[in-house]
Amino acid sequence: MDFTTLREDFPLIAGRPDLVYLDSAATSQKPKRVLEALDRYYKELNANVHRGAYRLSVAATEAYEEARRRMARFLNAEEREIIFVRNTTEALNLVAYAWGLRNLKEGDEILVTEMEHHAGLVPWHLVAGLKGARIKAIPLTEEGRLDLSALDTLLTERVKVVSVVHMSNVLGTINPVAEIARRAKEAGALVVVDGAQSAPHLPVDVKALGADFFALSGHKMLGPTGAGVLFGRYEVLEGMMPFLGGGEMIREVHVDRSTYAPPPQRFEAGTPPIAEAIALGEAASYLMEIGMERVYAHDRALLEYALKRLAEVPDLKVYGPRGEDRGGVIPFTLGRLHPHDLATFLDQEGIAVRAGHHCAQPLHRKLGLAATARASFYLYNTFEEVDRFMEALLRIHTRYRAWL
Repeated sequence: MDFTTLREDFPLIAGRPDLVYLDSAATSQKPKRVLEALDRYYKELNANVHRGAYRLSVAATEAYEEARRRMARFLNAEEREIIFVRNTTEALNLVAYAWGLRNLKEGDEILVTEMEHHAGLVPWHLVAGLKGARIKAIPLTEEGRLDLSALDTLLTERVKVVSVVHMSNVLGTINPVAEIARRAKEAGALVVVDGAQSAPHLPVDVKALGADFFALSGHKMLGPTGAGVLFGRYEVLEGMMPFLGGGEMIREVHVDRSTYAPPPQRFEAGTPPIAEAIALGEAASYLMEIGMERVYAHDRALLEYALKRLAEVPDLKVYGPRGEDRGGVIPFTLGRLHPHDLATFLDQEGIAVRAGHHCAQPLHRKLGLAATARASFYLYNTFEEVDRFMEALLRIHTRYRAWL
């Protein structure tokens, strides 16, 4: 497949030949058909879902539930296991509060990793503080991989939850989730997977991964902001209490008590992000039509080419593992230039990268850094853009060599 032709599907990319967008790990650009799906809902289907017997509401409900079916196919899950949320952060909070708050007790342990996004840490901090549970982490190796040998001592009967990022938003490391999940289940622990970075870029089969929960954000996988998905294994969801209370998630309500609908409706209180969910379903279809294996192969080709070209830039340091277990993410520093300054200088060259701790302060602390600059690739990026990126870095190095 010629991914260069896909650029015409993305209005912002096609309309801005001056821009090299290398920040898809933060949010992706959107193809026309996703934008059209949003527009079509408001122009042709605008009604609330699950609540009206009139034809417009029925049509809106069908479009919304079709999006659920598409997301189920995308993840190899059952429809009843797909919960629409706003983003990965909300999904992980849902798990922490709806499951963790009611199942953890004093002395229990939650096992995370040193490369987690803050969304994979802070909800567990809050719930652990309420329940008296403790949090421990699988450490990193110098190469930027998880040290799985540590599981021999970390995975004890006290561990009730293993919460792990599938692909690091900083290092690009693709973690062996299936192996971790197998060992976690042998120890009797629940497995929660942050798939914010993996779902847009890798083929994901939640059953093969062994995940009890898998969270993703739509806006990172060509969809709109405001819609994400939590996959939950139905046997686990069925035993959970609601996260939020209100309309739609109930079976019966009395003045002094209520009973609840089965999953997934139990966890979708109030009016959902209807238009956004429909557009996310369209994004999932777009990706499935291309093939996630092809998307991953394109990312990998760009990554390998970029690593080779960036080696030509003096004083540039790249972080993260080398090998097949890495996605298209490159964190880097250039001498003593602060990453924020570096990102500003790149922006002046038409190159958009992110700078900061990327919501991963423990990981940066492990690396001995306050911040990094980060370039991240997706299916609309090209090898020519990698060249422009490298050439911009060379000009910045020449211009500010005295500071380095």
